Amino acid sequence: MDQELTTVSSLEFPMNKSIPAIPGVTPKCRHCAHDLTLKLISLGLSPVANDYVEPADYMKAEPFYPLEAFVCSECRLVQTRDLLAASDIFRADYAYFSSHSSSWLDHAKTYVDYMSSRFGLGANSRHVEIASNDGYLLQYSLGKGINCLGIEPCESVALAGRKVGVETRIEFFGREYGQILRSEGWAADLITANNVFAHVPDINDFAGGIKVLLAPNGVATIEVQHLLTLMQRHQFDTIYHEHFSYLSLIAGQHIFSKAGLRVFDVELLETHGGSIRFFVCHPDASHAESPRVAEVLAKERTYGLDRDEVYIAWNESVKETKRALLELLVSLKRQSKTIVGYGAPAKGVTLLNYCGIGTDFIDFTVDRAPSKQGRYFPGVRIPILPPEAILQTKPDYVLILPWNLKQEIKAQMEEIRSWGGKFIVPVPKATIES
Repeated sequence: MDQELTTVSSLEFPMNKSIPAIPGVTPKCRHCAHDLTLKLISLGLSPVANDYVEPADYMKAEPFYPLEAFVCSECRLVQTRDLLAASDIFRADYAYFSSHSSSWLDHAKTYVDYMSSRFGLGANSRHVEIASNDGYLLQYSLGKGINCLGIEPCESVALAGRKVGVETRIEFFGREYGQILRSEGWAADLITANNVFAHVPDINDFAGGIKVLLAPNGVATIEVQHLLTLMQRHQFDTIYHEHFSYLSLIAGQHIFSKAGLRVFDVELLETHGGSIRFFVCHPDASHAESPRVAEVLAKERTYGLDRDEVYIAWNESVKETKRALLELLVSLKRQSKTIVGYGAPAKGVTLLNYCGIGTDFIDFTVDRAPSKQGRYFPGVRIPILPPEAILQTKPDYVLILPWNLKQEIKAQMEEIRSWGGKFIVPVPKATIES
């Protein structure tokens, strides 16, 4: 996919580049406490993304919150407002199970093979995963005889992890809990934090916890969606209340340095539409700095992640992405075409609610996760059914909501081609694919 979809020079900048600071209203950066006056995007009012609606609650009201992202002009961390406590979002009934994605399982196995080989992990090593979910990753470390421990605050997925043999603590992670684990002998040779750093309101406490728990020459890898590709590919739907922060290497270096950690390597991945994996260690650890650190910093600065005007231009590009999707759906419905969705991801909640897409456009969506089936999308109230519903109803088009998994989904739904069905991919610009 071409990552240079929008160039800054192709858009006109509005005259007002920031909003004025208002005492008591203007948010503060969650890392450096700087006033946040530069708004990246406002996506209107949106429900909490993973609060799927039970049939019994279909007629009940649900809370909607402003969904806004700001840019810190000091450290360049992109972030949402603190509207909800993490404990109000990641509850016991949290419905995201990592093992339902075969491509994500492949990613996890590849990761464990790579880390154990690169850093010489074995029977005397300790591997701790923060946000271990349902044991999707640590199961592969267990298979290599590595001592493993999962930390997972959501009871529903933590219990699933225990069922596959992964020792899992139901806790939120930070300095205090990191110290408890270290006192128990869990100083970690490898700490894994995949797609959790963005979910943490107090990132300084979380990074500080990694510092406390990491063995003297240990390595922590932190994998998050990369702000650079989020902006290049117009992935506005990955902004939702559960994601408190959106990271670049520019911001990451500020955060980890403050925690007393050193970024010695980075990798750019295609997971989740484009991710960055930070490799961090103690400042005096033996790990040499990779040239990739300088290379990624150069890419970010070339795009303009250290300049206000780039963020301002992106705001308008998101509105155009919304218009293109609505124009396509309106055109198809006027031709009396049937459209359903595939997937019920958090990003789909942002997309559908921001664009105002309900059952007037999409009859239903499907998802492989039993925990979501029989429920409704928050806000727009689109029903979520098992995947077999697509084969039964034979729609003309399937809107792929977890677009980062489009190849996996197209392979699973290959049969729709037998009746002439096609797929719609909503971002970076709505397109029809066979």
